[in-house]
Amino acid sequence: MITSIHTLIYSDDANATRAFLRDVLGWKYVAEDWDDNWLIFKSGPSEMGVHPTHSEWEGKTYDYPRHHAIALMCDNIETTVDELRAKGAQFRGPIEQTEYGRIIMMIVPGADDIQLYQQTHKLAYNLKRIVNRVIDGLSPESDGPSVSTSGY
Repeated sequence: MITSIHTLIYSDDANATRAFLRDVLGWKYVAEDWDDNWLIFKSGPSEMGVHPTHSEWEGKTYDYPRHHAIALMCDNIETTVDELRAKGAQFRGPIEQTEYGRIIMMIVPGADDIQLYQQTHKLAYNLKRIVNRVIDGLSPESDGPSVSTSGY
């Protein structure tokens, strides 16, 4: 059973990137026994969207290379940007409105930028876990034996 998502940042300066996540974002972490500098961060609730590499929406065409991306979500982007700037974070350009929310790119030392955004789409990270019982010929409300369970 899948228990979580483990994301990775490949950095040219891993210690600077780790310090940014620890000191600026304030993320809690564990350190490996064999290396106190090898930190694994608790990044909070997560969700995953899958976007097409080619789409058309409202008369515009969008094309992107196949890739993975990291975006951090917040409730109030102005307040979050101000709080992070006070801790030393830097950003590229102003906050912009997109079809899925208000965004700004945050500079991460030693690594690629991370998008910070205040979403306008429905949220998935706060869904409750739902278990579906699959039973030959019986409804989920049945008292019969369960053949298998699945779901998140």
